[in-house]
Amino acid sequence: MPHYQMSYFDHARASFTLGLPLIGGFLAQFAIGLTDAVMLGWYSIEALAAITLAGTYFFVLFLLGAGFAWAVMPMVAASFTEDDDVKVRRVTRMGLWLSTAFSTLVMPLMWWSQPILILLGQSSEISQFSQDYLRVAGWGLFPALNMMVLKSYLAALEKTNVVFWMTVLSAVVNAIANYVLIFGNWGAAELGLQGAAISSVITQIVAMFGMGIYVIVILPQHALFNRIWRPDWEMFSRVFSLGLPIGLTHLSEVSLFAASAMMMGWLGTIPLAAHGIAVQLASATFMVHMGLSNVATIRMSQAFAQKDRVFAIRGAFTVIVLSLVMAILTIFLFLLIPEMLISMFLERDEPTRAEIISLGIGLLTIAALFQLVDGAQVIALGLLRGVQDTRVPMIIAALSYLIVGIPASYFLGFFMEFGGIGIWLGLVCGLACAGVLLMIRFCHKGLTKFS
Repeated sequence: MPHYQMSYFDHARASFTLGLPLIGGFLAQFAIGLTDAVMLGWYSIEALAAITLAGTYFFVLFLLGAGFAWAVMPMVAASFTEDDDVKVRRVTRMGLWLSTAFSTLVMPLMWWSQPILILLGQSSEISQFSQDYLRVAGWGLFPALNMMVLKSYLAALEKTNVVFWMTVLSAVVNAIANYVLIFGNWGAAELGLQGAAISSVITQIVAMFGMGIYVIVILPQHALFNRIWRPDWEMFSRVFSLGLPIGLTHLSEVSLFAASAMMMGWLGTIPLAAHGIAVQLASATFMVHMGLSNVATIRMSQAFAQKDRVFAIRGAFTVIVLSLVMAILTIFLFLLIPEMLISMFLERDEPTRAEIISLGIGLLTIAALFQLVDGAQVIALGLLRGVQDTRVPMIIAALSYLIVGIPASYFLGFFMEFGGIGIWLGLVCGLACAGVLLMIRFCHKGLTKFS
């Protein structure tokens, strides 16, 4: 059916068809981190606190580098719509180049992370545990970022089912490896936090090679890996120019959450553990919005390549409504059964169980507040990427998260002495600012590109 003839129902059905595997893939990807948190929570509260800190540190660098992978998606989607296989290959290859180069540059930050964490106010013991984890898990940044490039490439080609199943396979591999290596089951040595780090690297390698094999076998027309060592500086520059602002945008947002984790660490191990649990639960629902954001990017890129304004407006409205519905469902979930959700992460005989649950319930109440604006900001970013608008959104993100969110968290948490609740209220301020400004940007600037 021509795009201009599609009704809102047709757009919803197309978004579901494209988006459900992507959402499932993000949830399966999230399950990897969730499995680490749950199993390490069973192992010890100190290990849970360390994985919260180390995971946040890793994620900051990962999201900065993932900007190049995210740039691949709209560029490949537009090239695919224009039936330009050569450009599809060129974009994806240079995405792989940039991801590998970035991983090489930041590896020293993984290796010598302890002094950085101590400088940020964390305890020496937790910082040492985190560095031990990152010295192993850091090597997983190479396959993780290259896997992200391949996922973006396949999603842009609407090959979303393989993205889903490969991510599910990764989650299964991670769970099994964690069971064996963290606790020393099946005759293996009990490695605790180090075991979780080794499991993560194994998982990322399996996923990267699995997707690479699929590309070689199913999509030989793109010859993606043939003479991959040959530079393409013109396309390298274009992917870099689009991807760097995306990475910096992600860095601004994740810096807000990273700063909140650091501040919670100043309050002690128990508040940091409660924060880690609440963040994991909020992240689970955010994965749905991330999948819908990818749908927004792909469909907006298709509309942009064809200069189809009607398709753009209807497609954008449909994805926004789907995100809104998910946010409302999440609000009810967090407010009705918070204790049940938090208890999944804790052993029944954990001495600090009651205190962690009490703190976690308060944090989940705040998380319910930011569901609407968190979904709005990530959907708006997806729409803007679809029309290859990334520089102004980067500035909006920096303003919202670094100038509004982080100072608000510090002011409410420490100056007003609201503690962890105040820190999380600062998150709401930053996310609300971003959600409103980015939606205004898309409505007033993004759609003008179709005039």
